[in-house]
Amino acid sequence: MTNSTNTALFNYVLGLADDALILGQRTSEWCSRGPFLEEDIALSNLALDYIGRARMFYQYAAQIQGMGKTEDDLAYFRDEREFTNLVINELPNFDFAFSIVRQYLLDVHACLYLEQLSNSKDQRLSEIAAKAIKETRYHLKRSETWVLQLGQGTEESAKRMQDALDELWGYTPELFISSEAELALSGEEGEASIAVNRESLRHLWLERVTAHMLTSGLVIPEQNWQVVGGRNGDHSEHLGHLLSEMQILQRSYPGLEW
Repeated sequence: MTNSTNTALFNYVLGLADDALILGQRTSEWCSRGPFLEEDIALSNLALDYIGRARMFYQYAAQIQGMGKTEDDLAYFRDEREFTNLVINELPNFDFAFSIVRQYLLDVHACLYLEQLSNSKDQRLSEIAAKAIKETRYHLKRSETWVLQLGQGTEESAKRMQDALDELWGYTPELFISSEAELALSGEEGEASIAVNRESLRHLWLERVTAHMLTSGLVIPEQNWQVVGGRNGDHSEHLGHLLSEMQILQRSYPGLEW
């Protein structure tokens, strides 16, 4: 593997790890705050699934980098601008409807994405995807059920769901923009590649999301604005606060172990 390919692979895997960690950390904030006990447990388990996925990606990224770093080094000792997660993952949990709509949009995308990643030329990535997609299919069943129930629920629940969809829609284009690392790891058309072609997922994702939102009584908003840049380290003001809470123990006591 050439140095340029090795660097691209590291950046690619690191981005996937950051996506999983930041969404897992954000979801974990629902622990003890769920609307009822069963959902509280479900949200906590969801967060653990993402953090477990992040660990697998960070371990592989550290191996690729080959500098003796660990998954903890990559998670706890990088600053805000060094994180390359998608911006939608770092947004706060404004209310339950917001978290559910975000989760549904990301679950549909993750199912499509991981299906392709499981065919990656990179065996380690293929294995991680094969494991993660089992969890993601369950996540999607849960989130699409909530979207339907709340969208067809009370006037208040439907309004909150529509407001959440309107607020989140401008963050979804970034799901389909390939980073420089992804482009470098993509093969020619028709050839197997290491990375997933994000643009190829757009049509099917939009088709599935639109159909389910319509069934749920929700309206897909116009795509008249968008927020991108997470892969380049351009984040919202919310990521710094999230990292300060997540990293404080390791930053204060480096090497701390339970």
